[in-house]
Amino acid sequence: MNEQTGAGVRWRVPPQQVAVKWLACAAFVALAALSSGDPQRMLLAGAAAVGAGALALRDVLAPVRVAADAEGVTLVTGYATRRRVPWGEVTAVRVDERRRLLTTTRLLEIETGGTADGTEDDHDVYLFSRFDLGVDVADAAAGLERLREAAR
Repeated sequence: MNEQTGAGVRWRVPPQQVAVKWLACAAFVALAALSSGDPQRMLLAGAAAVGAGALALRDVLAPVRVAADAEGVTLVTGYATRRRVPWGEVTAVRVDERRRLLTTTRLLEIETGGTADGTEDDHDVYLFSRFDLGVDVADAAAGLERLREAAR
């Protein structure tokens, strides 16, 4: 979901997707409760509930996965940590597309590591899917490139 702000743009997880994850968590909790006579099924349903709950909680704690303005880009790393990267350190913004069997996976790839003075810092690659951004990754890449070019 692309949000224009006065200073830049933000891409966030769609609220419907967060709701589906919470519903899945509740369904797995109910399944675990109904499986009290079968320890294996209860354990499996409980593990699925914890996993779905952890994913839903991440979406609540860090709903905005990528935010950009004239100075740089803010990225969610790890579970819910945010990292601010100045445009001078962003070395590439591209769409990674892979085809396997009958599916196509497209990811927004943001590569960092260069600095304004030409020296190399830590080299990192950040990957975001349509499910992270709420829009097609090509649209997000184009928006980031526009802001990056304007900052040069």
